[in-house]
Formats: sequence, structure tokens, C-alpha cells
Amino acid sequence: MSDHGREAVGQRFDSALMLHARDRSWAALQGICERMHPGISEDEARAQAMQVFAELGMERLWHPVIIRIGPNTTKTYRERSLPDVRLGENDSYFIDLGLVFDGHEGDVGDTFVIGQAPERLACAEAARDLHRDVANMWRTEGWSGQRLYNYAHERAEAMGWRFNHAIKGHRVSDFPHSVHKGGDLGDLEHEPAKGLWILEIQITHPTEPFGAFYEDLLAEAVP
Repeated sequence: MSDHGREAVGQRFDSALMLHARDRSWAALQGICERMHPGISEDEARAQAMQVFAELGMERLWHPVIIRIGPNTTKTYRERSLPDVRLGENDSYFIDLGLVFDGHEGDVGDTFVIGQAPERLACAEAARDLHRDVANMWRTEGWSGQRLYNYAHERAEAMGWRFNHAIKGHRVSDFPHSVHKGGDLGDLEHEPAKGLWILEIQITHPTEPFGAFYEDLLAEAVP
């Protein structure tokens, strides 16, 4: 498929509605975060998430709600969580949402720490910092998707974290983006267009069983 085809959109596509879906998705993520507490399981957290979505008027999910706690924060979206994991007193978790509002797809993710867990907090902050750094290279240098992910790998290693190469970003659009077969951002050979691509970052501690995840739309504005 040509690069142009990889960035195709539907007849209903509206860039303003993409930003609206992004904003609503971040609001949903924050609403879930407010309901997280020590002892909660991933299944219980997902049930709480559905209540948040209903309050915000979400139309549908375009990918399953992913909430990873503790050792499961090292796993990608394709891997199953270890069973019976509950949020500890000094622990971390991440939330990954793929929601549809007004026919447009949002996709956001972030990592949070509760209690006293300085290494986990440093990991969460590193994922955000790395995402911000890579997104800035897109805004200021116009790098291709491939170069952005090569840079992300180099920076993560220099920061002392392991970079998850299975996470390479992807398209979003008016629902469903999958009909356009956009593929991975990390394979894109040209500069990604704004408002169409999700930059995903996942890192893990080099020796301990925890990691961090952050994702957001490549766009001019920041939430």
C-alpha cells in the first residue's frame, strides 16, 4: 500500500472531532484513575471503567479496555495478564483506552503509581518524558515513523530502561480506521501526518518486574 493510502480517511472524517475524541478519552482515563485503589483487580477496574464511559457518552470501544497492574505492566496488549493480580499499597498500573466519540477514535494511555514506590514513579515519568521527546522530534524535525522509533529505542536505552519493540504505534481515524490498513507507525517511511497516528511508548525496568506505558495522538496541541 502506498504511503498516501496508509493515511486514507473516511468521508465522515473531521480533524476537530479527532481532537474531541482525544480530549474525551483523556477525561475517561482520569475518571478511571480516580476509582483505582489498593486491592482492586484488573477485572474490577475494567468494570469501573464501563461506568465512567457511560457517564461520558462514549459510543463504543474500538479496542478492549486494557488495565495492567504490577508485574502485568511489562506485558503488551497482545499478552494475557497474570491472573489474580491486585493493586498493592506501593504499586503501579497503566490504562490503555481505545474509545469512539462522535464516530471518531481516541486512543490514550498513561501509567500511575500509588504509595511509596520511587523506582516505579521514575519509570512512569520516563515513559512520559520519552514520549514528549519523540513527539517533539516529529513536530520540529519532521522525522519518519521509522526514525522516530529508532530514536525512541536509543533514548530509552540511554535513560537506563528497556524499550519494548513490539509496541510501534498505529493509525486512528473516523471509525473504523482498520479499513485503511495503515499498519504500524514504526514502519512508516515518511513523516506521519498530524492527527492520524498514535505514538506509543512502553518501557520496562532492566531487572525488576514492572514497566510503564504512555500513548497519545501526534498532534500540534497537547492535552
